[in-house]
Amino acid sequence: METGLDIRVVHHRSAEAKRPTATVVDVTSRGPHPWVRFSPFYPHGGIPVPLSPGATGSSVEAIWQALKVFDGADVDRALLSATRMTGLKRTVRRFGPVRGHRAGLDSPDLLDYETARRRIYLPAYRFVLDHHLADELAGLARLADAGPIALLDYTTNGDVTDLRTPLSHAALIRSHLLGEWPSG
Repeated sequence: METGLDIRVVHHRSAEAKRPTATVVDVTSRGPHPWVRFSPFYPHGGIPVPLSPGATGSSVEAIWQALKVFDGADVDRALLSATRMTGLKRTVRRFGPVRGHRAGLDSPDLLDYETARRRIYLPAYRFVLDHHLADELAGLARLADAGPIALLDYTTNGDVTDLRTPLSHAALIRSHLLGEWPSG
């Protein structure tokens, strides 16, 4: 979309967030409207579930959690229709170790974490950016044209291959705005 822009991804508790040198935009689930709409927890609805023809989910996080498979639990189709922004996470404490993500709602195959990021999370989040957030993306581009912006997130990991920490959706927004979307 845009190039040569100064778009930073910063942790919501960082010095940059507290004493900004850029226009701060909180894109977390606690951010203000309209920026909260960038949260993976935001229930846009109608998001195609990757690898599951005809199935849709309410939010990116609902899809991600619904396809997660644990030692004690398989996919959770009910999550796909959840319209709340809280209580979506399925945890190892409750269900046991994560075995992977189902390669589609009806697939017998499990995807490893990096592959699941590439084949589930990236396409679902890209769909939201392309089909639900055009106005908000244009607003961010205008802000970035005017000067540096800092996108607040709870994690700053923009490397799909770095499995030590969750992938930052703010980093994905930045990549989209700079025309540098990670390969799937």
